Amino acid sequence: MVNSEKFAERLQKIMDEYDLNATSFADAIDVGRSSISHIVSGRNKPSLEFVMKIVEAFPEVELYWLLNGKGSFPKKAAVQMKAPPAKTNYEIDFDQATNTESIPPKPVLEKTIPEASSADLEIERIVIFYKDGTFKSFLP
Repeated sequence: MVNSEKFAERLQKIMDEYDLNATSFADAIDVGRSSISHIVSGRNKPSLEFVMKIVEAFPEVELYWLLNGKGSFPKKAAVQMKAPPAKTNYEIDFDQATNTESIPPKPVLEKTIPEASSADLEIERIVIFYKDGTFKSFLP
């Protein structure tokens, strides 16, 4: 069950964040001014419709935070993941029995070689990489 007193504090925090008074906040979520004062005073508990109007009008408000006080406000920006390289030679295997993914440690990038006959290609250098992070380079 939602703690009405704590909910009222979170409601006030939202209004403070956006520098809104009860009237302008009521207008923003399309409810009557009295609805805000009744909830803030603890006279009424918020309805589901009231809560959803807040979340829809203010996307930075996390529903779970608004109802339970757990989470954050305003919403923390989602962590942006970097896109994988355009071409890699690895695949993700999905083990349905254990619902786990098996991902190789590092993808290996493919390099496109212009079309040429093997007679035209010369070896510039051979590099061997070891698991401990070291490598050896050999010149022909």
